[in-house]
Amino acid sequence: MTVLGIDAGLGSFSAALFENGSAAATKELPGKSALEGGMRAIAEVAGSQRVDRIGVGIGPGSFTGVRIAISYAKALALGWNVPLCGVSTFDALECGIDAAGRPLLTVVRGREGVISVRLRAAGAERRASGYIRDVLETLEPVLPPALVLTGNGAEDVRAPLGERGTEVTILPRAIAPAALAIAMLAAQREPARSLHEVRADYGELPAVSVPKK
Repeated sequence: MTVLGIDAGLGSFSAALFENGSAAATKELPGKSALEGGMRAIAEVAGSQRVDRIGVGIGPGSFTGVRIAISYAKALALGWNVPLCGVSTFDALECGIDAAGRPLLTVVRGREGVISVRLRAAGAERRASGYIRDVLETLEPVLPPALVLTGNGAEDVRAPLGERGTEVTILPRAIAPAALAIAMLAAQREPARSLHEVRADYGELPAVSVPKK
């Protein structure tokens, strides 16, 4: 099976081709370049290769990036008549990481000062999104005394967690770019029954300004 992975939720745009259990090609564009260079990067990665399935990062993460990646993925899935699989950013960041049974907190950076997190501890899972202070206050009743941190926002919470007395160990991503992890996971999962099932998970509502009357 050949799977195309697409992601734009982590501050860059990446595309990857995962073929018969190994990475065939990857491309990552730095910065907010999904709109300008995303389709070109996908073309470079896919080439003339037949794609059997597409995996796309659905967030949480960059609002604009997630929207663009899902739009590309749906258009290609429709045009190529192939199934589509949405993959959480949390899953992509955790792909290949061995926390050795320790509690794992995955942190995704959103807009400035805002994060989305997923805590896995004692067989349970908890999510929270918002400003760093608010998220940690929400998690405080269930925070273990020590945990493993991963994600592009891990450094953002290291000091605040330390101030709360939590011992942290940061593990870098095991699979990069994110599109490769997404393609690997999409190869293992059931695809969506329809393209409409693949929806963005922004973690929090976009910032808005209330118009003055």
